[in-house]
Amino acid sequence: MSTLEYRVQDGVATLTMNRPQARNALDPAMKDGFASAVAAIVADDSIRAVILTGAGGSFCAGGDLRGMAEVRASMTHEGWRQRMLEVQPWLSALIELDRPVIAAVDGAAFGAGFSLALAADFVLASPRARFCLSFMRVGLGPDFGAVYTLPRVVGVQRAKELMLSAREVDAEEALKLGIVMEVLPAEGLLPRAQALARSFTGASALATRLIKQDVAQSLSSDLATMLALEAEHQALCFGSPYQAEAVQRFLDKQPAAFQWPARGKP
Repeated sequence: MSTLEYRVQDGVATLTMNRPQARNALDPAMKDGFASAVAAIVADDSIRAVILTGAGGSFCAGGDLRGMAEVRASMTHEGWRQRMLEVQPWLSALIELDRPVIAAVDGAAFGAGFSLALAADFVLASPRARFCLSFMRVGLGPDFGAVYTLPRVVGVQRAKELMLSAREVDAEEALKLGIVMEVLPAEGLLPRAQALARSFTGASALATRLIKQDVAQSLSSDLATMLALEAEHQALCFGSPYQAEAVQRFLDKQPAAFQWPARGKP
């Protein structure tokens, strides 16, 4: 059985971390699975949205500490550095993916598991979800992109507090901090993620891609640059067949092809 299940249905790719006996801790096989799956998603334009989740009541407990301990004695400084660099291509591709990524978090999202949730555009959580950048507990700094993503979500001061304290954050606090977009009953978590993902199969792929790019760039840019980018990207969208069809649907009083699904109606 694969430790990362990859499934594509109706334009939606679902990545399920599947080591429930280890609370879906990341092992080398799972990392290899991510590398293959993310590459397949990037290459397949028919995939319009991605769901990231975990099996067995956990999202991801982070790195496999038992596996790390077993190789520690034989691993050099350069070996550890290369081990971390190996995940960067697929992790960067996931964070910068030009299609929406939705994380459905049930149970533990610890260490690199929390970092993986932060790689998503939208995070949904069950009431039993727990988030923790637990690295300080084992004398490490954050990895899997958290030093980039978390300050952009919660601000610099709160990011430092969460990283340095290594404290747990429950679902309600994560909602207040902006880490989580919605809290739902565990049984409704995946259906809600699927409903959101399916809605993007009717969206403009061009507009979706440009919005993601613009928001990412805005955090390190200035007003003049962003206004110029808005003008350029709006012109591209105005010239697209999707936009012409969308306007015609509006004039003909037809429902829009893209509609954000109301909560509770997957």
